[in-house]
Amino acid sequence: MIAKRIIPCLDVRDGRVVKGVNFEGIQDVADPVEMARYYNESGADELVFYDITASFEGRGLFMDILRRTAAEVFIPLTVGGGIRDLPDFERALSSGADKVSVNSGAIADPSLIDRAARRYGSQCVVLSMDVKRVNGRFHLFAKGGRVDTGIDALDWAHEGQERGAGELVVNSIDTDGVKRGFDLDMLRAVAERADIPIIASGGAGCMEDFKTLFERVPQVDAGLAASIFHRREVPLPALKSYLAAQGIPMRILKEENRNDD
Repeated sequence: MIAKRIIPCLDVRDGRVVKGVNFEGIQDVADPVEMARYYNESGADELVFYDITASFEGRGLFMDILRRTAAEVFIPLTVGGGIRDLPDFERALSSGADKVSVNSGAIADPSLIDRAARRYGSQCVVLSMDVKRVNGRFHLFAKGGRVDTGIDALDWAHEGQERGAGELVVNSIDTDGVKRGFDLDMLRAVAERADIPIIASGGAGCMEDFKTLFERVPQVDAGLAASIFHRREVPLPALKSYLAAQGIPMRILKEENRNDD
């Protein structure tokens, strides 16, 4: 059985890791380079780095910070924020990213997914979706969750797969930062429309939330979280040991290489 993945997320603004609730009330948390080093040593399966204001501000990624962050990790690194065309993919990959996450840029020009998949391979193309309930439907939001596109998120997940995305990151705005569990209903709905790997994001508050996620939505391949890892409310090694003990397949670091701090 393929191991499930645990993925910390570094939301970066002005060179610092930040976190909010429901995409609002952003607070400073830490230095991204230090956090990347910690997660690499603690057994994270992958790491996600988002420049969360790049799309809204209409600029490119902070490449210098990305390079320094990438130098600290030896696990797959996904990078997103301000990705609008193939040269942006090229800069991210050449700066140390293994995969590139596209969100608002793909909404503005869906062919970006096709073109990136053809040039770099589907395994490098991650479609990130910020999703919120609007009048009983799942709507796709752009510009860091600020703009309701009116697009049906489930249709968009299917289209992204058809265009060549190799993975979906599904962010629930409704549960983001609330720490009451992942948005299981939304994730089930997405999984019914797409059969590429799905990373669930938004809502994790304790170890049991990951257990519930993987047991109740087995199509989900990975759980992503931020604040509970950043503030060490849920230590990564302890979480993975707990999940393994519950029968959920995990990749566990050898004891001598593990950082429990």
